[in-house]
Amino acid sequence: MSREGVTPQSEDFSAWYNELVVQAQLVDRGPVRGTMVIRPYGYRLWELLQADLDRRIKEAGHDNACFPMFIPESYLKREAEHVEGFSPELAVVTHAGGKDLEEPLIVRPTSETVIGEYMAKWIDSHRDLPLLLNQWANVVRWEMRPRLFLRTTEFLWQEGHTAHIDEDDAMRETMWALDAYTAVARDLAAMPVVAGEKTPGERFAGAVRTYTIECMMRDGRALQAGTSHYLGTNFAKAFEIQYQDEAGKLTHAHTTSWGMSSRMIGGVVMTHGDDKGLVLPPSLAPYQVVIVPIGRKEQGEQAAAEARRLAAAIKAAGVRVHVDDNRPQLSPGFKFNEWEMRGVPVRIELGKRDIEGGVATVVRRLPTVEGQGKEQIPLEKVPELLPGLLADFQAFLLARAEKFRDDHTAVVDGWDAFAAQVASGWARAFHCGETECEDAIKADTAATPRVIPADAPPETGDCVKCGRPSAYGKRVIFGKAY
Repeated sequence: MSREGVTPQSEDFSAWYNELVVQAQLVDRGPVRGTMVIRPYGYRLWELLQADLDRRIKEAGHDNACFPMFIPESYLKREAEHVEGFSPELAVVTHAGGKDLEEPLIVRPTSETVIGEYMAKWIDSHRDLPLLLNQWANVVRWEMRPRLFLRTTEFLWQEGHTAHIDEDDAMRETMWALDAYTAVARDLAAMPVVAGEKTPGERFAGAVRTYTIECMMRDGRALQAGTSHYLGTNFAKAFEIQYQDEAGKLTHAHTTSWGMSSRMIGGVVMTHGDDKGLVLPPSLAPYQVVIVPIGRKEQGEQAAAEARRLAAAIKAAGVRVHVDDNRPQLSPGFKFNEWEMRGVPVRIELGKRDIEGGVATVVRRLPTVEGQGKEQIPLEKVPELLPGLLADFQAFLLARAEKFRDDHTAVVDGWDAFAAQVASGWARAFHCGETECEDAIKADTAATPRVIPADAPPETGDCVKCGRPSAYGKRVIFGKAY
């Protein structure tokens, strides 16, 4: 870790982020432009998120599967809107095994087409439905302007793919996935997302309807943190995914797809981080507590022994804990700064004076109440008090992020007010729904319609840009996005 720290957010938010994810040992740049190496500390964040989401997926009746990462070009071409939407991002293999391939292969950008091919093979009768599949995989989308975690050529995700008897059942699945993503974002990442539908101009290529969760980062920009798509029968018709209904009639299935990716790690960084570094929600922190023994030689050995004893009791209470006792060449102050940089929710300082007093000095990464960031707790009480302290910190981060979002969101009606608002936050405005109007707004302000909020009250009015009547019966959230 550099002793210089990172560029302040207020000075250059982009530089702050790019420096922090590397210095905090989350990630390193890969050997190919736009790729990344996720380091163990960063991968542990992904594993914790993955475990929670995988549990939800399985409890809802889905089965995990694994499909090939090479997809015949002809598969993508079978759904015209889909291939057109992905065409600029595709990585194509034309030469392998020492010779030119008869058919180019696409390195998986998403798996609707290859999974659709096999759904058609596996589904015969209405008794085969619903078919509920999920895949944990890496995908490739060639990025011209990469940013670690947020937009990389290769990234990790899960992609759910399901087939249903009718629209009603498929829409229930689509909304289940949206609700699951909302719960993961709020409960694990402490990210106060806004859930709702995308405008037609922002839909997934080939979808009938696209739903999203959007979260505000600490620079006022939006991050799309997860999406769920009702695909109608578009892919079913392209891949002949049909079933025989109870009357013996051959009918096209209705399909869905939904995904959440490793960009969530970037979202956590930008939702909670500060000028000192990461601020990790306890539910996702690789180490929820780090104990730093203080002292040299015999005093240091005594403190380290007490730290290990305390850590065992803390671990038994269900808390992820680490003892930083194997780097005697580093000063306690350096270690304090390092663990602040790496976002550990709680640091425990344990020195000769603490041990003699039968206490531990407990330091929160951020004070949940003004002036209460550091306190001394009796040693025997620490294991039983920590779970509650961590839960309070988790709730504090969610409330803090929610307040930041609300403070940087405004209802606007006039164009000048709109342009000023989206420069540093979100605008709730009326929109006509026309794609050319969206394009004009983006050209003038770099803002796009992020979400039609599901919980927004019904309202009518005129489009903030062109003056035509609102298409959605409620205000749309606009903002600049990652």
